[in-house]
Amino acid sequence: MADLLPALPAQFRSLQHHLRTAQEHDKRDPVVAYYCRLYAMQTGMKIDSKSPECRKFLSKLMDQLETLKKQLGDCDSITQEIVGSAHLENYALKMFLYADNEDRAGRFHKNMVKSFYTASLLLDTLAVFGELTEENVQHRKYARWKATYIHNCLKNGETPQAGPIGMEGEEYDEDEENEEAEASSYSKQEPSSAYQPPNMPTANYTGIQIPPGAHAPANTPAEVPHSTGVASNAITPPPPQNIPTVDPSLYNATQGDICLTPEDFARAQKFCKYAGSALQYEDVNTAVQNLQKALKLLTTGRE
Repeated sequence: MADLLPALPAQFRSLQHHLRTAQEHDKRDPVVAYYCRLYAMQTGMKIDSKSPECRKFLSKLMDQLETLKKQLGDCDSITQEIVGSAHLENYALKMFLYADNEDRAGRFHKNMVKSFYTASLLLDTLAVFGELTEENVQHRKYARWKATYIHNCLKNGETPQAGPIGMEGEEYDEDEENEEAEASSYSKQEPSSAYQPPNMPTANYTGIQIPPGAHAPANTPAEVPHSTGVASNAITPPPPQNIPTVDPSLYNATQGDICLTPEDFARAQKFCKYAGSALQYEDVNTAVQNLQKALKLLTTGRE
């Protein structure tokens, strides 16, 4: 962004990572950058909109938002909330899946830790569209805890346990880390021993059909650092996409006497949102499978 922000007021310290994520995405994905700033703006207004330093900061941040909005013009992800929400959620979940795949494969490194944590920040940002679903609340909690757990293991020279495990009461103090080390600065975690992280099959994650070995968005680091203290394998490029076969019965499907509920319509709409967002990443497999699910739901009343 052309206009630099003034120093971050102490009251807004909790927003520093969301703003850093916005900066990281200014060129990679301006839509993500816009919503990260919008989240910081809305949250900052709730924290303190009266003190001089906070008012000055929020004013500059608002200028950045206006500039970015003009640059994006008539982008559907900005002008239509439903498209923007799908774009942001799909982006966050793809980043989560990249980190989750690395975790399950036992490839522990700072890039995957950063991806876990960034995914949790982007799930925070979904709050600009309204209250988070319980599912995304749990995903955010698990991603943030995983980032803390793996980071602490690498820091202490220990090998993390791969895959979903019960969360224990650990806290990560970001003040102990160098703020300039982007992959090493994360927010505090609240202890929680009762929560059992979901067992997430990569082939059917939150309704988004993604083939095994799904890769992260283009901006996600794909090179493993050499100084993690834990041996790790190189990340291989994703295999060519196998386009799923379309069920022939869907070509001539009609609704007939099927009575759809408002929840059915909402679910079908969500599948279509995911399909549209997947196409932004040229993820044809995901798009086709979600469109098939939407069509089947609308014509049979069942998923």
